[in-house]
Amino acid sequence: MPSAIPSGSTDQLPPARMIDPRGHRFGAGVSAIVLIIATLTQTPWLVALVLVSIGVSAAFGMRWSVYGMVWRRLVKVVGLAPVELEHEYPPRFAQVLGSVALTFALVAFALGATPLGWVLTLAVATLQTVLAVTGYCLGCRLYFLRWWVPDVVTRIWTRGRRRTDAISVQPIQYR
Repeated sequence: MPSAIPSGSTDQLPPARMIDPRGHRFGAGVSAIVLIIATLTQTPWLVALVLVSIGVSAAFGMRWSVYGMVWRRLVKVVGLAPVELEHEYPPRFAQVLGSVALTFALVAFALGATPLGWVLTLAVATLQTVLAVTGYCLGCRLYFLRWWVPDVVTRIWTRGRRRTDAISVQPIQYR
């Protein structure tokens, strides 16, 4: 299964929970389906519902993800085998980006720029679909670019502790 995390980069991140990547993909699939239904039915409140779901886990951690809770129960009920876990921060950062886009979509709806709202909604739905189907997470990959936004978000999550500087020195290798 492809990983959303570049190989060898996890040790360079601050300590955090490790998550089942299948749960991340499951949540992306559910989000994509709901966002596509919202677009087809022109129902902005479904966009708000997805925003709340991914926004809560982006802000408070993946353990609070509604989709993650469902996934953990499914794993137990179905008896799925364990898999190699991945670091929580890159998928969580992807959810921050998705939350921002969906917030802008809701603002666009409120301001009467409905087509812009649906374009933003479909952009998030497309990226969620790609993640669910292929395992490729663009937001996770963006976390490892050498720019200031992921560093600021990580400092918020870690209450001020910075990521190690090793990220900016070592090359990134993808699986």
